Amino acid sequence: MTFPITYVDIRLSIHATEDLEKAKKAVYKLLPEDRIEEIPFKTEALKGHYGNPIVLFETRVKDEGVIRAFMEKLSQNLDEQDKHRILTEPDIFLEKNNLYIRLDKQTALEDKFRLRKDDPIHIRIHFKNKDKERIMEFCRELGLTS
Repeated sequence: MTFPITYVDIRLSIHATEDLEKAKKAVYKLLPEDRIEEIPFKTEALKGHYGNPIVLFETRVKDEGVIRAFMEKLSQNLDEQDKHRILTEPDIFLEKNNLYIRLDKQTALEDKFRLRKDDPIHIRIHFKNKDKERIMEFCRELGLTS
């Protein structure tokens, strides 16, 4: 079977009230340590609704080896309740051939990955196949669902 993931997007908005380096460190905790140098991040300065500065920190990972290592780390560290939620509520996380995961920045700093809606680290996992059942089957094989 060919590897079913085309790319992974990781994006984080860092507000002026946040420590930029600490927020970046939370993102780096998601990544395999031995592959971080292979993942180029782009930083863009933006302005919020009231003119407040926001830094957008993002990357697109296309290398299959890096994606495999990322998925393994995500699966190993994602909270069991959150894995169960992805399994039982796939329509919340899947749209077309994308799996959307939003993770808490604070717990990521502690190598604990928890789903979070407010001000999260955004992850989009783009699958080659649009078949929801096949995507969920692959997520089960990886240990991303339970």
